[in-house]
Amino acid sequence: MGKISDTIADVKAGRRSPMDVGISALTTSFAIGVLLVLMFPVYWIITVSLSDGTTLISSNGMFADPSTYNLDSFRWVLENENFRRGLINSLFVVTVTVTVTLMFSIPGAYALSRREFFGRRKLLYGYILFTQMGAGLSIAVLIALYALFSDFGLTNNLLVLGLFYGAGAIPFNTWLLKTFMDNIPISYEEAAIVDGASQWQVVREVILPLSKPGIAAVLVFAWTAGWNEFIVAQTLIHDPDLYPLSVELYGIISDRRGTPWSQFAAFALLFALPVAIIYFIAQKQVESGLSFGGMEG
Repeated sequence: MGKISDTIADVKAGRRSPMDVGISALTTSFAIGVLLVLMFPVYWIITVSLSDGTTLISSNGMFADPSTYNLDSFRWVLENENFRRGLINSLFVVTVTVTVTLMFSIPGAYALSRREFFGRRKLLYGYILFTQMGAGLSIAVLIALYALFSDFGLTNNLLVLGLFYGAGAIPFNTWLLKTFMDNIPISYEEAAIVDGASQWQVVREVILPLSKPGIAAVLVFAWTAGWNEFIVAQTLIHDPDLYPLSVELYGIISDRRGTPWSQFAAFALLFALPVAIIYFIAQKQVESGLSFGGMEG
């Protein structure tokens, strides 16, 4: 109410015109409308997960009676052996993905940002080309990947799956971290060297602390790549005991007896929860890393 009264006072005093107020009200209303549209699927999946039945729409329609809500679907998921096994598998794959991505992206980004060497420019262009064209060649790459891994007996191996995810995440994240390190003044390194710091100390005590926002962004992207990916996991993993959560989630839909949508919705929400938690914990760092690295917006 205070802002409304302040707006009215501004109009009366001539500091704002009625047209300005009207435009602000329209743009605010439009933004709220877009937000509601975007958030409706989230509301719907939460409603389905809390309702009884096996359909996406209850007898009361999309806006079900809250008095019928229950946690039975979430109990079913948490007590499901496939969910617990898939969670362990996904955590292992993500750990490998994040570790490999950071191990190669950090030194690679530093070398590309601070060192001149033969083929540096071509390597940078290659990173960009790989990042932009990878999706367009995904089907061909997937077929070749499956044939190659099958010949070498590397299917049904979570370590290999994590290594593959990490390798795929390295080009983009190295480029992202490189653009972030480009904005760190070289004078900081020169001052540390004048004070007697070795090259390793410069990296450890100057570059890495100042690169925390960029590293946080890389961590979140690598985590998401290893956690959400489904197609490669389904192609390379055939042993049900090695399925990650993304494949286990698909298994609920492909059940020939029919899809228990309330249980599927609860599974999907619990599957998405770790990514949301990781992002919200590192939100400020990630936003700072993206904006500082020239990727904001």
